Amino acid sequence: MSIGSTPAGSGPRPDRGLVLGPMLRHVDEASASIWVETAAACSVEVRSGADAWQAGTFAAHGHHYALVEVSGLESGSVRPYTVHLDGILAWPVSDGFPDPVIATLDPAKEPRLAFGSCRTSVSHDEAGNRTHGIDAMRAYALAMAAPGHDRWPDVALFLGDQVYADSTSDEMQEFIRSRRNIKEAPGAELKDFEEYAHLYRLAWSDPANRWLLSTLPSAMIFDDHDIRDDWNSSLSWKQKMQKTSWWHERIVSGLGSYWIYQHLGNLSPDQRAADPLWQRIVTHTGPGELDLTADLDEFAERVDAVPESYSWSYCRDWDAVRLIVVDSRAARKLEPERRALLDAAELAWLDERMRGGFRHLIIGTSLPFLLPMGLHHVESWDEAISSGSRRRLGEWLGERLRRRLDLEHWAAFQRSFQEVARIATEVADGKRGPAPQTVTFLSGDVHFSYVSEVEREGGSRILQAVCSPIRNPLPRFLRYFAAALAFGPAVPFGAWMARKAHVPNPPFGWSLIKGPWFDNNLAILEDTGDGLALSWLTGVARDGDPANPGLDTVAVASLGTRRDEMHRENPPGPR
Repeated sequence: MSIGSTPAGSGPRPDRGLVLGPMLRHVDEASASIWVETAAACSVEVRSGADAWQAGTFAAHGHHYALVEVSGLESGSVRPYTVHLDGILAWPVSDGFPDPVIATLDPAKEPRLAFGSCRTSVSHDEAGNRTHGIDAMRAYALAMAAPGHDRWPDVALFLGDQVYADSTSDEMQEFIRSRRNIKEAPGAELKDFEEYAHLYRLAWSDPANRWLLSTLPSAMIFDDHDIRDDWNSSLSWKQKMQKTSWWHERIVSGLGSYWIYQHLGNLSPDQRAADPLWQRIVTHTGPGELDLTADLDEFAERVDAVPESYSWSYCRDWDAVRLIVVDSRAARKLEPERRALLDAAELAWLDERMRGGFRHLIIGTSLPFLLPMGLHHVESWDEAISSGSRRRLGEWLGERLRRRLDLEHWAAFQRSFQEVARIATEVADGKRGPAPQTVTFLSGDVHFSYVSEVEREGGSRILQAVCSPIRNPLPRFLRYFAAALAFGPAVPFGAWMARKAHVPNPPFGWSLIKGPWFDNNLAILEDTGDGLALSWLTGVARDGDPANPGLDTVAVASLGTRRDEMHRENPPGPR
């Protein structure tokens, strides 16, 4: 079998007690965080050369996890590592991939970042590729594993829909049927923590992707499908979910599993030290393994009921570059008279960190801040007619269009859009410290990729770069619909509708400078010192072997400090 190949229907497999991972998560100049799921309670040890770091597992809903904090590393160093469970080697396994390494940040090196969103977990054989396309993340993993590859990103930023809890694969449904009647609510959707745990294993157990995640540091933020389509799109949507017999268990399981599988590794050691749940783990002295189940469920219930009680957002600095990753799902206010994408606490958190003094200020948000202009107008119009101050027919129509067409991005929360646009403009104008070269929003969600820029006479460039999907392409007929809605006649018609609904004008204009394209892809962003260079990479079939794709470039964008360095182009048709 070729390197990294996965037979059709193969599922997660424990490796000498290691169920999932290791995953290399937060890495800085001197430390690294390595996360694992194990088959049983044990001591987890990470070894590198003569050094070793250790942590005991904690339990949740019958599963066992550990996060080992590796400290005292040299900046810019690259160190192979191994994982041992109760002293027995568990990783790496002999599967043809290079040994995993920890590469600490080098402050003298311009940062390089991979990003993307929307990745389904189906087989990597011909059947899976026919329905979902080649997994761009996996194609990138195989390219990284090849001899001579030395241009590694410093981090991979996954911007939502890492798992699909509401649109499950045949393999996931087989697991569901093994434990409950799939014809009863919630049907083929996820019900509880046990099903979330299995879904994460399906997402991250393929040998190539598993190796990638053991070597490339990752950061993540959820979007709606990590919980459910249209999550928190409106008050009526939330009220409808709360009336079901299954939603409470779903949201508690979704948020609790997200904290363990995704959020915990986003945090720096200092940020984790301030987290009450993590404090329960590190202060446990026995006897035996800590069972976090009750605390985790109580935590998830509380943060769903009172979003202001916890923040999922985080911030990282690389010398001259700041990355802010903001939650645009859980922190919403949904009452029509107070409707906002970010509640007051989340907006204040973002406001405090949106500062100049960096070469680049990068804001990661699962939902594009700058949608194509036509779609922006349609969403702002829909919010206006859906508000309680409008006629009942408008409310009814607006809510149904919102759910049917997914009209619930930043544009559909005008209060928040206007506030963040003001903040971004102040940064770009040098009113919050020295103006950076760029203020750049990185996003996913929409299942097509593009670059847009705010039309400005001076100051920093304000940009929006989107990479979506990693593996979940739109059907071809929907590509034409999306292109027409975003770029075609919807632009003037949407603007007219927004004016009729008395929507405030955007504080600035913006236009497309690259795209759209609809390929499965993973994007690479690099600070060149004189701007940003971006490329979008996709997997391509080669040698008749669907499980071992090559890597091709879909698009490139060179975003220098001068606006004339990139010519504007007419949008191409759907690919």
